[in-house]
Amino acid sequence: MVDRNLQNFYGRLGRIEHIHAAGGGFEADGTLGMSHYKRAAPRARRFGLMGPLALVLMAVITIKAAVLATIGADAYQDRIAQLQAGGTADHVGAYVLQADPLTVALAAQVGKFLP
Repeated sequence: MVDRNLQNFYGRLGRIEHIHAAGGGFEADGTLGMSHYKRAAPRARRFGLMGPLALVLMAVITIKAAVLATIGADAYQDRIAQLQAGGTADHVGAYVLQADPLTVALAAQVGKFLP
């Protein structure tokens, strides 16, 4: 003999177990239930190509300022002039390494900490 109430009970129990296995369930207000722990991690901001380019630009300016503060402005300009006398790659290097106003200002700040 089949008990209709027992079949109904096991059917509901199966559905509840299926929902729980999928991460669902009842959560009272103010509690930390499964939805709190299985939340999707917040997406990191994507900088695309601009982030790495900005990082490289800051590194180049910092290195230029450190060299300028260490060897002095006259010696730095002499080395830039030597680069400009070279080939195509040296011309590009001289253009990149020229002392711009930001580099000069940063070198003045770095120079305060150098002996």
